[in-house]
Amino acid sequence: MNVQTSQPETDVLIIGAGLSGISMAGHMEMLCPDRSYTILDRRDQLGGTWDLFRYPGVRSDSDMHTLGFIFEPWKHDDAIADGPAILEYLNRVVDERGIRPNMRFGHEVLSADWDSAAACWTVTSRTKDGGTSVITARWLYFGSGYYDYDNPHDAQIPGLDAFGGQVVHPQFWPDDLDYAGKKVVIIGSGATAITLVPAMAEDAESVTMLQRTPTWMGKGPRQDKWDHRFRRWFSPKVAYWLTRRKNILFRAYIFALSRRNPQKLADTLRSMARTSLGDLYDPKHFEPPYNPWEQRLCLVPDGDLYKAMREGKAHIVTDHIEGFDADGVKLKSGDHLPADVVVTATGLRLTLAGKVKVTSDGEPVDFTDHYFYRGTMFSNLPNLSFVFGYLNASWTLRADSNARYACDVLNDMAKAGANVAVAELAPEDEPETVEPWDYSSGYLQRAKHLMPKVGPERPWSLKHDYLADVRDFRQRPVRDGVLRFYAVNPAENARTGDRDADEADHQAIAAE
Repeated sequence: MNVQTSQPETDVLIIGAGLSGISMAGHMEMLCPDRSYTILDRRDQLGGTWDLFRYPGVRSDSDMHTLGFIFEPWKHDDAIADGPAILEYLNRVVDERGIRPNMRFGHEVLSADWDSAAACWTVTSRTKDGGTSVITARWLYFGSGYYDYDNPHDAQIPGLDAFGGQVVHPQFWPDDLDYAGKKVVIIGSGATAITLVPAMAEDAESVTMLQRTPTWMGKGPRQDKWDHRFRRWFSPKVAYWLTRRKNILFRAYIFALSRRNPQKLADTLRSMARTSLGDLYDPKHFEPPYNPWEQRLCLVPDGDLYKAMREGKAHIVTDHIEGFDADGVKLKSGDHLPADVVVTATGLRLTLAGKVKVTSDGEPVDFTDHYFYRGTMFSNLPNLSFVFGYLNASWTLRADSNARYACDVLNDMAKAGANVAVAELAPEDEPETVEPWDYSSGYLQRAKHLMPKVGPERPWSLKHDYLADVRDFRQRPVRDGVLRFYAVNPAENARTGDRDADEADHQAIAAE
């Protein structure tokens, strides 16, 4: 075994410079100011998803008072913000909080190996010039999101090669795409499609959203009137806290209603659409064959989609694709949709841990062999955290909670004189496994085989309940009898370097 005897180059290595990574860095600046951290990101600038997606109208699908960080108020007038405004916010955060000097861009992380005897991670990345960079760290924090940046979902659209116009995927939007005065068909019915339709309708001759199945939509204001009032009455920090709290509670109520009385919520959503569209309302296009929040509920800010439909610039067609010809889309109903541009907003592909090859003492780590621990760590994997955001609330709510918890663990480790923390789970104590979520969305169903195991109860569950998670993090101690601390002496292990990793672990000193 090659045991590192020198100090790791950084205390915490954060993979990803998007919302999750910046949240962790911000929390470390506040809660662990005496520890070092480094952020690696494959892109040339920060932002993650918000730097990746450049399609027209790209915006948040939830309010920025919960998608923003708990420690940094959102100051824009729009609560539903476009991509450039979100990037401006993120850049302001990293500059005002001194995070940027710790960022390294153009580093695509390829592998991460845990060395038990050295109690550190060795992380290898590929740089923009094709070279290799290696860095060691005490703790590894995955803030890499869950989208595959290289390979979106391939929906196997039949006959697409026969189309004579331009085909575009939202994930790879060309800067020079000119759709002014052209007929556009957007294939899909999720948040991306619902965002694209009104944005493209401003310049296109016509925009048609072609869907196989409708999606539940909810009309909501782009600006939050209560936030504007709070900002007149209180300091920015207090106003932000009040608006954030209001929105968290409102979303929690809506989600609970979807489980307790889905028919009532469905009736409300139908009424919103009917009121906005009048005679244009057709249940075929707006009433899915499933209850609200069995798949993600999509936001229509200020009713922009409905407005575009009333003005005759946008249309929704619910049908199946038979194929294509040079001039458009052939439908199984026999209809034909003329098109100059086809946008395939057919979904994203999920991936785990940014496709990084993770090993432990050289042995491959299969995350599906491990249980989620407190929604952020994994059973029997030391010094590693992960962010998998909420499916029914803003991603950053979980990212903030996980970041604070990681800092709490690091601080408790320092007090105990430990350098290893591991959620121990013996095979005989493993709980029964349950489904990681109760949503029927295609992108989630396709990703189930990638997911770590999930138990029915804490700490081995992956709850999608922010308020319950907050209570758990506040009430359950860091060292809860499952998370164990150890003090490993790398120098001693290096001196007896012929021992294997298991023996080195057995020689560790329990910090408790």
